[in-house]
Amino acid sequence: MSIRRVALLTAGGFAPCLSAAVGDLIERYTEVAPEVEIIAYQYGYHGLLTGNYIVIDEEGRKNAGILREFGGSPIGNSRVKLTNAKNLVERGLVVEGVNPLEFAAEQLRKDGVDVLHTIGGDDTNTTAADLAAYLHEHDYELTVVGLPKTIDNDIIPIRQSLGAWSAAEEGAGFAFNVIGEHRSNPRMLIIHECMGRNCGYLTAETAKRYHELLDTKKWAPSLGLTRERWDVHAVFLPEMKLDFAAEAERLKAIMDEQGNVNIFLSEGAGVPEIIAEMEARGEEVQRDPFGHVKLDTINPGQWFAKRFASLIGAEKVMVQKSGYYSRATNANAEDLDLIKSMCDLAVECALRGESGVIGQDEENGDRLSAIAFPRIAGAKPFDITQSWFTELMAELGQKVDPAETAPEH
Repeated sequence: MSIRRVALLTAGGFAPCLSAAVGDLIERYTEVAPEVEIIAYQYGYHGLLTGNYIVIDEEGRKNAGILREFGGSPIGNSRVKLTNAKNLVERGLVVEGVNPLEFAAEQLRKDGVDVLHTIGGDDTNTTAADLAAYLHEHDYELTVVGLPKTIDNDIIPIRQSLGAWSAAEEGAGFAFNVIGEHRSNPRMLIIHECMGRNCGYLTAETAKRYHELLDTKKWAPSLGLTRERWDVHAVFLPEMKLDFAAEAERLKAIMDEQGNVNIFLSEGAGVPEIIAEMEARGEEVQRDPFGHVKLDTINPGQWFAKRFASLIGAEKVMVQKSGYYSRATNANAEDLDLIKSMCDLAVECALRGESGVIGQDEENGDRLSAIAFPRIAGAKPFDITQSWFTELMAELGQKVDPAETAPEH
């Protein structure tokens, strides 16, 4: 397949892989197909709709490796849903009556793009597939090769999404400093709220890494420095049943003995219960352009804090969120290795005209391959029955039962 121009695009929320992936793709093309021109749309699908892109010049190719040292995205992200025409008209990205998907596809044709690399979640990648399908119907062939980006690690059927390991590692470090506050007041309740609207993976992995971090420390009980006070005392995920009465009784016993309680909370935990309470009061539940509940407007961390504080006799409560801190970090060594392997395969697939999302296919022995777009979906639940998580919860003394209702989407 003859390729003249490749376009890169990052979209959705940040994850600690975007900069490294952009850098790796640029380096790989420069290594194996230096004649191919590379452009990058600015701010994801926002830039595609507006025709806003940069050309990666020789200096950019030479310095691409520097991107591995940074988080965020050098080419910018946005939350633009091409099927939400009303929202895009309101934002001035398309005019009334225009089909945004067709408009974006025609922009790709106009820009002479032969290959589009999308680095994002399920919606980002499947939307790109829709663009390619439209262009195919109109006699223009576009190869789309996506990379799976999400700190939630919830893309079906991909075993490990880029950036999730790094975000968990940073979240554990964040928690270590936050939990250092536990002796700032008698009977202290600390809630560490992690991102994870539908999937509890990030919270579970962060709790695991924090728990393991404590293994590397020395303790001095006679000086009041005990692992028990620093440890995780509860983990709450969207996939888990919430038994407030039982947990309050267990956590009150810990508070009485240790003088503090530390909770790791997924932001999607308890959301159905919170929404039910709000609607019962006649309050409006705000949603974003994707139809998701705006979690900052319902504040799950504060809701949990208020309920547990009185039940366990907390005198002081602190809720801290690690989401923006952890998602904008640079990729760690684990992720860098995974990013490199995925980017190398992404370029290989692009050069032979094979579309799909690069990932370890859970339905095919975790084989790294280009997974067909129709098989890609989001909101993969975290498996609370897997051994490392059940072992962690057993160590914490917390009972784990599956949720009775699906998480709020």
